[in-house]
Amino acid sequence: MVTLPRGRLGTASGWSRHVVEPCTLYRPRNLDELAAIVTRAPTRSVLSRGLGRSYGDAALNRDQGLILHQELNRFLSFDPESGILECEAAVSLSEIIDFLLPRGFALPVTPGTRFVSLGGAIAADIHGKNHHRDGTISGQLLDFRLLTAEGKVLRCSREENADLFWATLGGMGLTGAILEARLRMRRVGSAWVHSTTTRCANLEQALSRILEDDDRYEYAVAWVDCLARGRSLGRSVLLRANVAAADSLPAALRSEPHRVKPARRLGVPFDFPSVVLNPIDMRLFNEAIWLVHREGETLAGYQRYFYPLDAIQHWSRIYGKRGVLQYQLVLPRETCHAGLSEVLERTVASRRGSFLAVLKSTGPENSGLLSFPREGASLALDFANSGRELFALLDALDEIVLRHGGRVYLAKDCRLPASHFRAMYPRLAQFREVKARYDPEWRFSSSLARRLQIQESA
Repeated sequence: MVTLPRGRLGTASGWSRHVVEPCTLYRPRNLDELAAIVTRAPTRSVLSRGLGRSYGDAALNRDQGLILHQELNRFLSFDPESGILECEAAVSLSEIIDFLLPRGFALPVTPGTRFVSLGGAIAADIHGKNHHRDGTISGQLLDFRLLTAEGKVLRCSREENADLFWATLGGMGLTGAILEARLRMRRVGSAWVHSTTTRCANLEQALSRILEDDDRYEYAVAWVDCLARGRSLGRSVLLRANVAAADSLPAALRSEPHRVKPARRLGVPFDFPSVVLNPIDMRLFNEAIWLVHREGETLAGYQRYFYPLDAIQHWSRIYGKRGVLQYQLVLPRETCHAGLSEVLERTVASRRGSFLAVLKSTGPENSGLLSFPREGASLALDFANSGRELFALLDALDEIVLRHGGRVYLAKDCRLPASHFRAMYPRLAQFREVKARYDPEWRFSSSLARRLQIQESA
């Protein structure tokens, strides 16, 4: 029998640093050790954790077991003919990009940071700037192997264990430990994009452009000024792009079109004082963003377009010691204008405008039982944690989202009430049915699962 790896008491937090919880940390070195932890660790429950980039308590398990997968990060195979990559779940998207982009392949779907593990990306069913065309990571995922609560290893795909496949996508790690996955990469002409910048005077103009014109672009995202009010409410800068073909590049780049220039990373060495995040400075910052982004087309590098914040290490420290809360919502197409207007009006009135407000169009939802996106528009807002006042604002935003038929993203959440969660995710009962078949004792659990009462007996 494999010796059970020793756990150690420690703490863990989400990327927001708002929630910090004690837990028992395990670090398996191979599948046998991982299986021993899952089936024999003395804690009542366990949870797999990747790189810790979910904002709230999705990758936390207060007073229980937390499995750190960092050593289970091998590349297993890559077929350049089919573009199929197979690797272990702890491989990061950054490592995949560094390996494949110089070879002419890219991730078909990527979130706004490259520092996410593949297993975490599947568990959150991540989406990106091209959801309106390509959906979530589920679209590129062929299959994965999952270690269940009983210690069995099951292959999951659309044809094999399909119930577990769709429960795991967006299931936030509650169905088991993802071991490895196969996904199809996209062949790209270069490591550059032709990016088109469009300034929109208000939300109505921005949504009109987004919903009517996004099909012309592979990737589309908008920065929204959360301090603009009145007729300028929701003024935005649209940044839409298509991958550049090699022969469209300047002559100096054509010889090595997939060469990636190493990104220079700045660091935030300490927590900023709260006085920095005052309405005057935020208004000046937003004005600067509006003025700097001139309309027209530019050639942008892969990392600059897809991962602008990754250039700043520990950027959440800008929000101070109390951390940052991100609130990401999606609203159906038919109500998104009215709903987003209410959200922005309430945010402006609170004087807690977000530095980083990101608006995207979203395509049809998939079969993931707890997957976030649905067809319409998504808005992500970052707020400095100001305690009770901020939570009162977010409670008000919840009511707006509910009234307009939307939902919030579990990978970003740390405070949604269980009753709101049930209303926002109508396939919860189906998820519980799948969970009961494979893990009736809730060996895999999390702080999020208990808070939202996904685990009914919590």
